[in-house]
Amino acid sequence: MGIITEDMRQIVTSAKLAFVATVCEDGSPNLSPKGSVRVYDDDHLVFMNMASPNTVENLRHNPRVEVNVIDFLLRRGYRFKGTAEIHGEGAPVYDWSRQWVLNTHGDPIYPCHEAVLIRVDRVLPVDSPAYTFGHANEDDLKREWAANYGVAYV
Repeated sequence: MGIITEDMRQIVTSAKLAFVATVCEDGSPNLSPKGSVRVYDDDHLVFMNMASPNTVENLRHNPRVEVNVIDFLLRRGYRFKGTAEIHGEGAPVYDWSRQWVLNTHGDPIYPCHEAVLIRVDRVLPVDSPAYTFGHANEDDLKREWAANYGVAYV
């Protein structure tokens, strides 16, 4: 069994958007939103470089990465810490990710430059203070935030 649990998979799938943190050559942080982060297997996340030249360049110099994924209705998620590898056309992870992009967005809307495969070494939970201090439960928060955003509660 790997580090990525079923709950983590569900959060990544439901969130639709993740934030990837890398380190620039000058040591400053780079934070970039990604709409293609998926769970690849029990130990890896992946995203497709469609418009991420700075993120990928940073990873070429320093492969350490953190990915934050939060389900905004549940008000919880995860911080995935790990090491990235960049894979081009012909690599299985590239083909898998490109197929997801095509299935999700159609062809040829988004370019698929490289797949960024992240070996997850550590995962930390991210919870709203409403859970800790407000003693809220997940269903109540989901209902409340769905109403705040005007979306249907499922």
